[in-house]
Amino acid sequence: MAKKKELTVEERLRALYDLQLIDSRIDEIRNVRGELPLEVRDLEDDVEGFKLRVKKLQDSLSDVDGQIKSKKNLIEEAKGLIKKYSEQQKNVRNNREFNSLSKEVEFQELEIQLAEKHIKEFSAQIEQKNEVIIGTTERLNERETHLKHKKSDLNAILAETEKEEKLLLSKSDDYKTKIETRLVASYTKIRASVKNGLAIVPIERGASGGSYFTIPPQIQMEIASRKKIITDEHSGRILVDATLADEQKVKMEKLFSKL
Repeated sequence: MAKKKELTVEERLRALYDLQLIDSRIDEIRNVRGELPLEVRDLEDDVEGFKLRVKKLQDSLSDVDGQIKSKKNLIEEAKGLIKKYSEQQKNVRNNREFNSLSKEVEFQELEIQLAEKHIKEFSAQIEQKNEVIIGTTERLNERETHLKHKKSDLNAILAETEKEEKLLLSKSDDYKTKIETRLVASYTKIRASVKNGLAIVPIERGASGGSYFTIPPQIQMEIASRKKIITDEHSGRILVDATLADEQKVKMEKLFSKL
């Protein structure tokens, strides 16, 4: 296996800054997508939630319908018994039997009244549940329409950027193989610890990029000499001189335009 060529400090800095430019480009692409993937996922969860709620309400309606049918059957049975007991009263032998049958008739009449009351209550429940179903279905339709638009937006962005992102990720991996593992690990660690993902920044107006802390002139000269890798004592970022940064930006812009 061929031994990896050892890079000079300047070559390492250039390779690291190239890697930073590639990874920043990937960050830009992902920022364009922004919160869209999360919004789509949240909307999908909302749609599933509303669908589940509508199904539960519809199942509940079926249960109430079943209870109404049961009460109607009970009423028919009670009417049949009333008719039966009324017929039997015509053939009783004494008052005791007549009174006993009268109580049975009265009991069945009360059963009918109670069943009719329950049917009325169940009917009110059905009306209420239907109103909730209508409202929930409207909200479901709104969410589905919103989801359709958001998915369309996301798919359009993905169609524009997915190919470039894959190529850039491949380039990022390629550049990492050119740099020693220890430096790549440091770069990755710094990138993860800063908000904008900039692990390597140029000197701008006497301060490290994006910082208000001035770099002493002596340190600036050391950075410009490109003899050693220097980090910003405040942010921990690796520092490069503005000339090197500009040169690498021109180089990488040509690469990006080809992608």
